[in-house]
Amino acid sequence: MPPLVYIDGAAGTTGLEIRKRLEPRRDVALLVLPDDERKNEAVRRRALNDADIAVLCLPEDAARHAVAAIDNPRVRVLDASTAHRTAPGWTYGFPELEPERREAIAAARLVANPGCYATGFLALVRPLVRAGIIPVGFPLTANGISGYSGGGKAMIAEFEDESSPTFTHSAVRTYALSLAHKHVPEMQMHAGLARPPLFAPSVGRYYRGMTVEMPLLLWALPKQPSASALRDVLADSYRNESMIEVDIPDGEHTSLDAEMLKGSDRMKLFVLGNERTEQARLVAVLDNLGKGAGGAAVQNLNLMLGLPEESGLH
Repeated sequence: MPPLVYIDGAAGTTGLEIRKRLEPRRDVALLVLPDDERKNEAVRRRALNDADIAVLCLPEDAARHAVAAIDNPRVRVLDASTAHRTAPGWTYGFPELEPERREAIAAARLVANPGCYATGFLALVRPLVRAGIIPVGFPLTANGISGYSGGGKAMIAEFEDESSPTFTHSAVRTYALSLAHKHVPEMQMHAGLARPPLFAPSVGRYYRGMTVEMPLLLWALPKQPSASALRDVLADSYRNESMIEVDIPDGEHTSLDAEMLKGSDRMKLFVLGNERTEQARLVAVLDNLGKGAGGAAVQNLNLMLGLPEESGLH
């Protein structure tokens, strides 16, 4: 029998993306509840404890309650919410982030799927911190723009449903003005930073795709690296990775499209520098529902089950 996977919250945006990648496969089996039983607590609890892996696509509090409802020690958990990304005892599910992370994910009982913005930020920053180019106490700022699917059903209605009380005609809307975006704690912790980065996210009037950007004043860094030196560190870190590509420009980029990788589970990293001003812009481009959510979850699921890592990925 193939391993049994139960997606708790399969009707949500991320849950649907995961299910879409798993349904055609024969090396896993999906435990799917009838629509009229999806919110039945007793039925959900039984499904959580019957699965080999429970995938949680739920709000934070609901994810914590789901974990508490699992009393079968054989069940492993992959949480796609923000509830456990910095929690003790949980393995952060970014396989490419650290040299031994794949092995840790494969062996873990509890795995937390990364946030979409955090995925782009960490892919750019962590190798540079590890190499000593960015000091752990260096003040970092980052910005990003995502398609509105990143906000789930509520934000989708905000941009698509004219009958919604929150419907907007905005082309671009900035948010998290309290400087307390939910992805910042995992950005700081898993990058190894002493202080949180200042993060400024926005949402655009398009469905999926995102960019995460970190500007750097190269002259302010202790080692005063060139942009090409930063690119070399990133290229070396991801040299053998099939899902992350470091762009080696053959000419000057004039623009980057946030929808460049929509529908893909890959990520591209760019280092764009100006030697005269000693400045650089580091940019990650990914699909917020792909490498930023559902695709990343399936990649982690494959590792947890000992299956080929790219199975079911786009």
